[in-house]
Amino acid sequence: MNGPSLSQTQQQRMQLSLAPQMRQSLELLQVPVLELRTLVQQEMEVNPTLEELSPDAEAPETAETEGDGAEENAEAEEAFDEFEMIAQLDDEWKEYYTQTQSPVSRFDPDRHQFALDSLSVSDSLQQHLMNQLTMADLGGDERHLAELIVGSVDDDGYLTSTPEELAMSTGENPEKLQEMLELVQEFDPIGVAARDLSECLFLQLKRLGRGESLAATMVQRHLDLLAGHKYAEIARATGASVTDVEKEARLIGTLDPKPGRRFAAESPHYVLPEVTVIRNDEGEYLVVMNNDNLPHLHVSEHYRQLMHDGDTAKEVKQYIRDKVRSSLFLIKSINQRQQTIYNIAREIVRVQKDFLDNGVTHLRPLTMSEVAGVVGVHETTVSRAISGKYMQTPRGMYEMKYFFTPGFKNADGQSVSNQAIKDAISRMIDEEDLRHPLSDQAIAKQLADTGYHVARRTVAKYREELKILPSHLRKSSGG
Repeated sequence: MNGPSLSQTQQQRMQLSLAPQMRQSLELLQVPVLELRTLVQQEMEVNPTLEELSPDAEAPETAETEGDGAEENAEAEEAFDEFEMIAQLDDEWKEYYTQTQSPVSRFDPDRHQFALDSLSVSDSLQQHLMNQLTMADLGGDERHLAELIVGSVDDDGYLTSTPEELAMSTGENPEKLQEMLELVQEFDPIGVAARDLSECLFLQLKRLGRGESLAATMVQRHLDLLAGHKYAEIARATGASVTDVEKEARLIGTLDPKPGRRFAAESPHYVLPEVTVIRNDEGEYLVVMNNDNLPHLHVSEHYRQLMHDGDTAKEVKQYIRDKVRSSLFLIKSINQRQQTIYNIAREIVRVQKDFLDNGVTHLRPLTMSEVAGVVGVHETTVSRAISGKYMQTPRGMYEMKYFFTPGFKNADGQSVSNQAIKDAISRMIDEEDLRHPLSDQAIAKQLADTGYHVARRTVAKYREELKILPSHLRKSSGG
């Protein structure tokens, strides 16, 4: 009989890790400008070579150098040296990866860029889902479709775009998207990627082994009655006793209606727009980055001189060199952050010109993958870059996420944003007779009459997102 034994096995594995500076670069892209100042201040506390320029120090006087170009040439040479140091960073990171990877894993610039583009720093819901997606056994095409699903999950954990809507806006196969949706719905947190509250609760019951229970029937078919505590009506409709209905209602009450909220970051107390959109005399819209709230950084002249001073000890020079490198990486990362946000904002303005001219009913469908293709980054970079960022427009201040919506085609074949559909639903309900409020089916019919063919289920979903009660509860609240 063979007993337990010890053995050694050799495995080859590729593993991608992020250096601290790379994580810092990702974090700078993701945080709003107010938090960015805090991060920079923290870096300045531990990095003596990093200094913030005062506003009046940014434009040095030129009168003293007009007669003699020596000082100007010295400044230009110093600026060139700084640029050279920045340019060498990528080579240094290549060396870092070559040294830290296994012998079979060589540095790949594309994988390097993908790491910067697609990984998130904070443990957000999106990253939590992406981590689980990484462990799934998927081919390249399937993974792309699954990423589209994950990218359409909002902070509460709900799917903001159905597979049909994603198929319409991206040209992908709706059946395959539905398969990937069912896969993502098996991820943690339980109930994630549901299309509405009913499906969210049902997914949780199904995971608990109660997919065929009375509770499942209640959340799938009688959610409106459940919301109104009309247990007797549910009992008559299902043939169950009122006692059993009340028992199942208590179970349903323990479920989480917003499974993604435990991942949501605390909302900022103050909002500053990262971007301002202005209209010039020719009627063109221009994008202006609001850099006034950004720290203007440079490397300390004092430490530059110490690094080149022959009397400075070797270990001190090495310390200064490391800190200067960190300073330059931070400066470069901030510049890259601003450029990325600017490029995204410019594409938003280009696509949404009709909205800027005429209002929300002219908001065009737009996906992050479309913008990513134009800007030349991964779509999760777009998601990270617009997270918590605001844009000041002639029509008011909007979160940049607002401009990313899937769409429908109206009777004329024109694409219409689902935000425009939501606005139409909101206006219909505002104008309805409270003695005879519009049902979801009636709203869908009115939308169809105006050229928007939207399913009743979609109307219900949008109504819930607008936090509007169902028709029977609106009637009671209307008196």
